Amino acid sequence: MSKDVVFDLGGVVFRWEPLVVLQTLFPEQVTNEAVAKQWAGEIFQTFHPDADWALFDLGRIEPEPLAQRIAARTGLAEADLRHLIASIPAHLLPIPGTVELIHELKAQGHRLYFLSNMPAGYADHLVRLNPFFNQFDDGIFSAHVQQIKPLPDIFATAQARWSLRGQPVFTDDVQHNIYAAEQHGWHGIRFETPEQVRAALVVKDYLSA
Repeated sequence: MSKDVVFDLGGVVFRWEPLVVLQTLFPEQVTNEAVAKQWAGEIFQTFHPDADWALFDLGRIEPEPLAQRIAARTGLAEADLRHLIASIPAHLLPIPGTVELIHELKAQGHRLYFLSNMPAGYADHLVRLNPFFNQFDDGIFSAHVQQIKPLPDIFATAQARWSLRGQPVFTDDVQHNIYAAEQHGWHGIRFETPEQVRAALVVKDYLSA
């Protein structure tokens, strides 16, 4: 029987390792993981819905003013922040095991969707370069609807747009997004590895062992 599965993208379908990004781009300033964590905390503010970066994900701010806002707040160099913002799309590479899982679920007849906090420029880049997006029946990028996880309105928009059936399965690497989905009546699977998610889907009778 066909069922509905909803994927987060960053950290689930695509690699997202901000500490690696920072250490790679700024090896002279970000000399170890502790410094990388400090920079990540200041720049991304744990992606809280009120953070500067959330405005970017919501499509309410462009890269240049985003860099200016973060620089003013943190004291980090504006040029470095512009470099970071421009470099992230190239880091968002597909996770092979998740891509295989998407194809396997689609082949079994399930309906697939994505729900992603993502600025418009990054979203366009990912869709343009990754043909497996044609496996999804539909998807929502936060910047396109100006709504963001974990706030409830984006889940309501997804539910209404996709006419989701029963209790869809939602996989995300961020626990507060899982909680939000569960509060909306979805079943959440916290992503750790593609193999772990596949095993959870086998238990729920979406796939055979």
